[in-house]
Amino acid sequence: MNPRTLRVLEYPKILERLAQYCAFSGGAELAASLLPSDDLVTVQEWLIQTYEAYQLLQQKDDINFGGVSDLRPLLDRAERRSVLMPSDLLEVKFTLQRARQLRNLLTRLEHSFPHLAEMATNIQPCDHVVEQIGRCISDRGDVLDSASPELGRLRSELRVAQDRLLSTLDRLVHSGDIKPYLQEALVTQRQGRYVIPVRAEYKGNIDGIVHDQSASGATLFIEPLKVVQQNNAVRELELHEEKEVRRILLELSIAVAEEAIYLRRNTQVLAELDFTFAKAKYAYVLDATLPEMTTFQPRKTPLKQSSAKAGDQEEAGFAHPGSVIDLHRARHPLLDPKSVVSIDVYLDDDTYLIVITGPNTGGKTVTLKTVGLLALMAQSGMMLPVDVGSKLSVFEGVYADIGDEQSIEQSLSTFSSHLTNIIAILEEADPACLVLLDELGAGTDPEEGSALAMALLDNLRDRGITTFATTHYSDLKLYAHNTPGVRNASVEFNVETLSPTYELSIGLPGRSNALTIARRLGLNPVIVDQAESIVRPDTLQADKLLDDIRRAKQEAFDVAERAKARERQGQLLEADLRHQLAQIEQARRAVIAETRTLMQSELEEARKELEQLRRQARSGFSGASAAGHEEFLSRAEKELVRRKQATEEVNQRVVVPGRAEDRLMGPVEIGDVVWVASLQASGEVLAVYDATDEADVQLGNFRLKLPMKRLELRQKAVKEAPVSAVKIRNSGPASSPGIELDLRGERVEDGLERLERYLNDAYRARLPFVRIIHGHGTGAMKSAVRDALKRHPLVGTLRSGEGNEGGDGVTMVKLVNA
Repeated sequence: MNPRTLRVLEYPKILERLAQYCAFSGGAELAASLLPSDDLVTVQEWLIQTYEAYQLLQQKDDINFGGVSDLRPLLDRAERRSVLMPSDLLEVKFTLQRARQLRNLLTRLEHSFPHLAEMATNIQPCDHVVEQIGRCISDRGDVLDSASPELGRLRSELRVAQDRLLSTLDRLVHSGDIKPYLQEALVTQRQGRYVIPVRAEYKGNIDGIVHDQSASGATLFIEPLKVVQQNNAVRELELHEEKEVRRILLELSIAVAEEAIYLRRNTQVLAELDFTFAKAKYAYVLDATLPEMTTFQPRKTPLKQSSAKAGDQEEAGFAHPGSVIDLHRARHPLLDPKSVVSIDVYLDDDTYLIVITGPNTGGKTVTLKTVGLLALMAQSGMMLPVDVGSKLSVFEGVYADIGDEQSIEQSLSTFSSHLTNIIAILEEADPACLVLLDELGAGTDPEEGSALAMALLDNLRDRGITTFATTHYSDLKLYAHNTPGVRNASVEFNVETLSPTYELSIGLPGRSNALTIARRLGLNPVIVDQAESIVRPDTLQADKLLDDIRRAKQEAFDVAERAKARERQGQLLEADLRHQLAQIEQARRAVIAETRTLMQSELEEARKELEQLRRQARSGFSGASAAGHEEFLSRAEKELVRRKQATEEVNQRVVVPGRAEDRLMGPVEIGDVVWVASLQASGEVLAVYDATDEADVQLGNFRLKLPMKRLELRQKAVKEAPVSAVKIRNSGPASSPGIELDLRGERVEDGLERLERYLNDAYRARLPFVRIIHGHGTGAMKSAVRDALKRHPLVGTLRSGEGNEGGDGVTMVKLVNA
């Protein structure tokens, strides 16, 4: 891409903002050095990586790169056999631990985020390096006694020697013979030796070696001769300790250097992931969407030659370069999102040159910069501040001549400066490029400037180069109207408020507002009338016609907006009615169920009474009385049978929408048709979130996130799931690792590794909850375990154990698939 174009379109400012969302210097370096690509496959790969990161952040906004450092300077030093300090080695350890966590997370989500998972698989865990550093250095940066047997022995002896020395000195400073000569009864250190503070006037009263004095000179720090040998022994042990510590650090540094090739690769992968997630975070800030990137689609369009090139308009075959620019509600990414005006920019099948006219400060230049900058951002793998459905071609080059770059040193005027840039653009641009020209032909005589501008546009048109140009010249409006392949556009101006609206209108040229503005500002009407009489009548008539067209267009727009508002209101009413209908339907079902139960109960009760009467009749009646009573019971029984049959007929005639017999068995997947009983509506599943047991369902014009338990499967999908849909699917259940993990007695680092493996196994085994035993101890293991659980993607909720569960020495964890 042309460096000057990147500068004038303010592309470096985009990179500066992008770098602010990177977590460490590796990602920030990639952001600062990012350049647009002209390869469609590369651009699509970058964009899908950004979009996957964007979608993942929607589900897990706690993904971070905390603890990651740029290891490359440390690795350079280690390879030169320099000794890395404990803080340096901790950077290596923390970076590798975070890399392992990110690798585990992204590879688990491979089905939903394959491109991110592919990036993460390039991370080498290097667990042995983490284990070596963790065994020797604490998280505070101290070399541990257990780093080597020799260091443990030396420090044990050193502590004993120091205790003996301090005991001797303590007795001295509290003895009656020496205490009167001391500034304070304490023991301190100077130049690695233990000393006591003696008043300067009494220095001859204490035998010893002077090591230092206070700033005022009133105190001397003296090592008594009685403890010189003990001090020597302590100092000798300290030197041996320092030598052993250096040996251990050198050993660790060599271990790091031996894995330098993998650690560099890990740093690079982490930088790429950090950079990708930074683009996703920036997309959130811009309220951006994923554009569709397409190839050029050259097409033959029957057009007429321009009258500037031929006196008669003859039919000719014109080759449209096939460029695609279709930006819906595009917003300049560097302007305040609260005040920026969105614009619609598009090229139709017959147009690839747009001539934009309008007032000064009306937004023409901003329009050019918006188109150019969004093209550069898309080709850099960034999502765009546009509405869904926007499309762009991948341009091999973007060239812009924007702004006043008058050069005093080169004695170039504004016109000469513009023309020099345009000459360079014409030499380099081809049909696969995008050209942006601001104030074409300005800075010279209007007639000559207008003619030159038309000739330049003709050249670009004949060569099939996609071009956007701004101008003040009226002749160029007529040129754009009459020339095939070229189309007018304008930025709007409100003559009532005397201010631009910054809205872009493609298809209509801008009109001159000079006389209208002069009249509204209060210029003498006689002068304005005289000016109008001087202007050509056809110009005034054209301006009046443009006013009428704009007014009609605005009225049509207002009508369309009112229709949209009514449609939205109708949709809300429909949703409300559906909700009310659902409540009514639930109440109806309850009444039906209650009535059925009551009818069946009454029939059963009547049947029992009838049977009882029959038994009584057989035992208490005889002869004609018994026969009559039996006849009455027979008729009553027939009536009961008739009523039972009638009840069953009513049950069969009552149709309940979404009834259970229509429900299909099996999991709900993307593309399936489901019935939502509470809304009395069916819709298509757009996304499935296994982690939260929810799904996105398209119900009419609404996209709702609903719990799985409210969905009834009605029809399985036939087509494959779209790329934009997200589906997180677990693998089949694995063998259970048990519902309890005991970490007591473990080192923190080892315990966290076991915890990570255990949670993975428990999740794959689909355990609903698990019990982590960490005990109390110093609290380090408990704190580390709970911090890890809070950040872990497989953990839904956690709490301390109850009294009968182990109390605060236990953490109860509910997994996300429970």
